[in-house]
Amino acid sequence: MARLKTVYRCQACGHSASKPMGQCPGCAEWNTMAEEVVEARPIGLGNTGSLAESVAEGRGQLTSFSSAVTALRDAAETPEKRTPVGISELDRLFGGGIVPGQVILLAGPPGIGKSTLMLQAAAKLAEKGPFLYASGEESLRQVSSRAKRLGLSSEQLYLVSESSLSKILAAMEQVKPWAMVLDSIQTVTHPQLASSPGSVGQVRECAAELVRAAKAKDTIVFLLGHVTKDGSLAGPKVLEHIVDTVLYFDTENHDLLRVLRAQKNRFGPTDELGLFEMGETGLKEVKDATAFFAAELGRTAAPGRAVSVALEGSRPVLVEVQALVVPTRYPLPRRMATGLDLNRVLVLLAAMERHIGLRLEDRDCFVSLAGGLRLKDPALDLAACLAVAGSWRDKSVPSDLVLLGEVSLLGEVARVPQLELRLREAAKAGFKRALVPARAAKDLPKTLGLAITGVADLREAAEAAFGVE
Repeated sequence: MARLKTVYRCQACGHSASKPMGQCPGCAEWNTMAEEVVEARPIGLGNTGSLAESVAEGRGQLTSFSSAVTALRDAAETPEKRTPVGISELDRLFGGGIVPGQVILLAGPPGIGKSTLMLQAAAKLAEKGPFLYASGEESLRQVSSRAKRLGLSSEQLYLVSESSLSKILAAMEQVKPWAMVLDSIQTVTHPQLASSPGSVGQVRECAAELVRAAKAKDTIVFLLGHVTKDGSLAGPKVLEHIVDTVLYFDTENHDLLRVLRAQKNRFGPTDELGLFEMGETGLKEVKDATAFFAAELGRTAAPGRAVSVALEGSRPVLVEVQALVVPTRYPLPRRMATGLDLNRVLVLLAAMERHIGLRLEDRDCFVSLAGGLRLKDPALDLAACLAVAGSWRDKSVPSDLVLLGEVSLLGEVARVPQLELRLREAAKAGFKRALVPARAAKDLPKTLGLAITGVADLREAAEAAFGVE
């Protein structure tokens, strides 16, 4: 009989130790060492032979995936076949569709809509062939009830409520699906590991087995994963390296908007953005981002409000930058940013103090993006600067004016990519005027439907927006 022993394993990096530690020696994280009970097996996993022979024979693995050594010139070249999911926001992130054998990890905080989105996608993908939905968190009755509430039905959508990996693989052999969903990877247990579900070893080995099964059978696999309080994926970071695509739901739960981003994608872009709105019938696609955000914008001019157009991949998004500058009684004024990079905001505040004479040493400054978005587009710099200047001067940026430009340390307004595309979206939303970098204004066509004003630096931009004092 095999002996059992206790080890302490880091839940962040997988480093193991024989005694408990407050700080992990592998990744220097605190309070991540958890106790696990493992089975002490000989090298050959109960069989005779050397370690090399055991590895070569693949003992201890439930599935195998290997091929003969082949020269590149002799490898069969097959054209890439993409299958659209049927949900345009997902297809945008996948680069037009999913490919055979692709393993996709969808991560997000509890309650944001991961299971709802995957059930909606499963109903559409089941129209193309057998689809397996394996749930380790809900019973068949609960999954069926949610599908009925969402108005989903399909004759080729098969359900199984199981947390044992071997039984899930057996269900794959029985159904032979062309695609499947596992909800979630933290609930599945490997039969050859004695640790608890969700631990480092369980998550890593279960994901590796599913990847081998997907590659061997060209089955598309969706893995759902939970995230921790700080927004990182629960379990080892190596899980992101195993899969082909990593999608993250935005952890900002503002209103009903759900933002989906691709952190990794071997078969498509990583700079695209998917927008969903939670409703009574599930997640609804936000296909026209301009119309969605334009409806949320304040149409009346107010001090501290400025509008710009960000670009996420190929999608222009209309955003409103809000700023509040108020006196403080404390010796160290506060600086806060929501949706924008705080370090970038601090640089912009320093540039405004130097080049347009804003006195901010006795003022608290708060800058935010309306709508719960988190963006790093430098084209928002000019809007952020004039929003802060408007709040400090108690003057309003005109409601029909859109601001586009990157601000340098010297206060100059620099070019931004895809300026013409951004301006067309602003004109579509009803804006009449635009402040843009002077070096780019002369190259713009006259048919944009906007009155273009080129500015070279922050001082010219402030004069054009607020008038000459």
